Amino acid sequence: MGIVLHDYQTTLKTRASLTGIGVHSGKEVSISFMPADADTGIVFQLFNGSEQGREFRALVSEVGATDLCTMLGDPAGEHIATVEHIMAALFGLGIDNVAVEIDGSEVPIFDGSAMAFVEAIDQAGIEMLSVKRRYIRVIKPVRIENGASWAEFRPYDGTRFEIEIDFESPAIGRQLFASDLNADIFRRDIARARTFGFMKDVERLWAAGYALGSSLENSLVIGDDNRVINMGGLRYPNEFVRHKTLDAMGDLALAGARFIGCFRSYRGGHRMNAAALRRLLSDRTAFEIVETTRRERGRSAEMNAVNAPLYAPWMI
Repeated sequence: MGIVLHDYQTTLKTRASLTGIGVHSGKEVSISFMPADADTGIVFQLFNGSEQGREFRALVSEVGATDLCTMLGDPAGEHIATVEHIMAALFGLGIDNVAVEIDGSEVPIFDGSAMAFVEAIDQAGIEMLSVKRRYIRVIKPVRIENGASWAEFRPYDGTRFEIEIDFESPAIGRQLFASDLNADIFRRDIARARTFGFMKDVERLWAAGYALGSSLENSLVIGDDNRVINMGGLRYPNEFVRHKTLDAMGDLALAGARFIGCFRSYRGGHRMNAAALRRLLSDRTAFEIVETTRRERGRSAEMNAVNAPLYAPWMI
């Protein structure tokens, strides 16, 4: 059959804006999606008042922290935190080039899922560009381990995620989500899964200056009795692992190009996702950069090796 992939890069047709609060800062933040030229990649532009601050490329080489979220930049200086949900939406819907303007140091959390960003992208519309899309094709397994946790990339004829989590809490337990990825699957099975946490951790996080904007409106919360305390309950029976899949998508979107392969993890998280991606990109024998060749109508794509995009992390 071959791989069914989009041949050309995409951007947005027009601007879309939205406002919300940061889950850790508790502060209101406005964010806008802007169309961008081919080979721009995803770029965050920080605005402080009327002044444009630092520009952050959405690349793993820019990641400064992965403790409770994925942060671009310097944790002690200029940075943009909690980029994983917006990056998952862009990755899931197949958006290659966007300028993201933001007037605060943390991406708004909205309902804890990626749906607000999906709706903003839908409002703006998607435009096909005339420049070929390049893919990172995994050609040999790459694996990292940390205690009982592990993550790996494996060759695969498509883009696939196999994410497994294992929590002591009986509200979560051991869950697996495994699926090939396309925009329809992302919208239906992943985009609405919310971030989650435990009530027992809230006071510790507040004391450390985190989760100041967290609430039942933007997080699934597990109480001391090991029950989900949100009134509406779960959106999916295994919403927890679906959200971990969403996080993994957002973190791997920092590769600088979309990947062809299977990403698998067990008890992973932001730090392990970033470490696995760095491990893959540091081994030039583990992947190649490819794009689609011309094909007849109805035929699956064939891939040819090409030069790496200029915005990719291994080119910086």
